[in-house]
Amino acid sequence: MDLNGVLEPTIVGLGYELVDLELSNRGRLIRLFIDKPNGVTVDDCVLVSNHVGRVLAVELDFDYDRLEVSSPGLDRPLRKEADFCRFEGEKAQIKLRVPLDGRKSFVGVLRGVESGVLSLEVDGKLLAIDLSNLDKARLVPNF
Repeated sequence: MDLNGVLEPTIVGLGYELVDLELSNRGRLIRLFIDKPNGVTVDDCVLVSNHVGRVLAVELDFDYDRLEVSSPGLDRPLRKEADFCRFEGEKAQIKLRVPLDGRKSFVGVLRGVESGVLSLEVDGKLLAIDLSNLDKARLVPNF
């Protein structure tokens, strides 16, 4: 079952973005990370948790022990092309699958995405990184 495919439209319909979904303990723990433009509150997490709990029980008959809903945190993961566009101008830590210029890890400023290629400014130099080559990407918190 594509749990992400079922829950994402539900969460989007509530006015939130599904940032990530994790299944642990052989599917017994479901962990959802949600976001919205002005940030997520505890009340937002409660609302999404109650709604998703009903969807899992009634519509999907999905058996689980625990459902956790939280914000993605200050070091929010970047997964979709839209994430890189939304956070253009922000600093991010990028890890690649295949090295670029002999390196797999970069920290730089997001400068946009075009045709599946991320522009990342690192030490004044603009790098072109295929999104398909990304292993992990996270925002760097700005304190």
